Amino acid sequence: MTSQEIRRQFIDFFVQKHAHRFVPSSPVVPQDDPTLLFTNAGMNQFKPIFLGLEKRDYHRAANTQKCIRAGGKHNDLDDVGRSRRHHTFFEMLGNWSFGDYFKRGAIEMAWELLTGVWKLDPSRLHVTCYEGDEKAGIPRDDEAANLWREVAGLDDDHIHFFGFKDNFWVMGDTGPCGPCTEIHVDRTPDKTGGKDVNGDNPAVMEIWNLVFIQYNRHADGHLEPLPAKHVDTGMGFERICQVLQGKGDNYAIDLWQPFFGHLSKLSGAKYTGRFPASDTGSADAGGDDQLRIDIALRAIADHARMATFSIADGAVPSNKKRGAVLRSVIRRAVRFGYQVLGIKTPFLHSLVPVVAGAMGDAFPEVRQKAGHVAEVIRIEEESFLSVIDRGLKVFEEAADAARERPGKVFAGADLFN
Repeated sequence: MTSQEIRRQFIDFFVQKHAHRFVPSSPVVPQDDPTLLFTNAGMNQFKPIFLGLEKRDYHRAANTQKCIRAGGKHNDLDDVGRSRRHHTFFEMLGNWSFGDYFKRGAIEMAWELLTGVWKLDPSRLHVTCYEGDEKAGIPRDDEAANLWREVAGLDDDHIHFFGFKDNFWVMGDTGPCGPCTEIHVDRTPDKTGGKDVNGDNPAVMEIWNLVFIQYNRHADGHLEPLPAKHVDTGMGFERICQVLQGKGDNYAIDLWQPFFGHLSKLSGAKYTGRFPASDTGSADAGGDDQLRIDIALRAIADHARMATFSIADGAVPSNKKRGAVLRSVIRRAVRFGYQVLGIKTPFLHSLVPVVAGAMGDAFPEVRQKAGHVAEVIRIEEESFLSVIDRGLKVFEEAADAARERPGKVFAGADLFN
């Protein structure tokens, strides 16, 4: 299946078969929400409904949401290029219930789609549930675990309990939140990946998070029950494409091939799909030139998507907050091109038509605004390239001096420069 077919099947499953309303993606630049730099999840636009501040003429919704995680609580920037499954920009497939179905409905529909429609092997699916917090007065989510046993027939060794970090979802420092149950797929050859759930093994990957919105988190950390119970789910589109297309990483799916082809023509560098041994993003390419090239190509392709969508939705590169994050992402891409691929002239803007071609059917705004977006990125590139030579020279001089000091420490004046 192509990525477009997978996206369409998800939406049709909920809209046509389970009476959800298709609600278009909200912009990646949040409207009227000062708590967020960028839209980081599908539920952002539904926050007023969860809080009981707004009512709509539907109780079920589904869509694919444009998301950016490159700042604030949810920040995957340092992993991008090195990790098989992290991006600054990604799509999140989601379905929501506003005071309608709750845990049972969410689990039943998720299992039907994964094993009935997409025919995933049930013996390769593991789930996690919230282990509870006595001090906070939040019980262990045995209800969800029992539903997985009843609905899916999962054995106890496929049901795992984790704490707040992994199985209690919060949108930000404040706002709607609740316990969640995550679905993981085990693609180890012998199906022994259960021990690696929520670990670093790339063969065991979370694909879908079902969040049971029950609370509103206040600035002091205390949780207040919401007027009604809701469901908020999020499935990583690139991840489920990876699974359904039988690939070993997100960047091997069909969505990315036009990006690598364009960059190969620009630089002569070939993409081979190599990754560091660790999937945490902390591994260094060291002296492996091809690995450095592959990391650079992935990062540039990802950052081109992030920059295109954020500018199309109203963000502008600057030195403050959202604009500073956007600027840093553009400069990170330019630096990879300059240092690793040897591209010394503006090039990132030429990827905007590639983004529009790959994703314009699902998100027409990137086609409509492609010219404006490319011009903004080109100006930003030229500005950065005008100082990058001098900046890199200063850095290398400071690094050489640091290598001669005990402990290889930078001088304060050099760090300031």
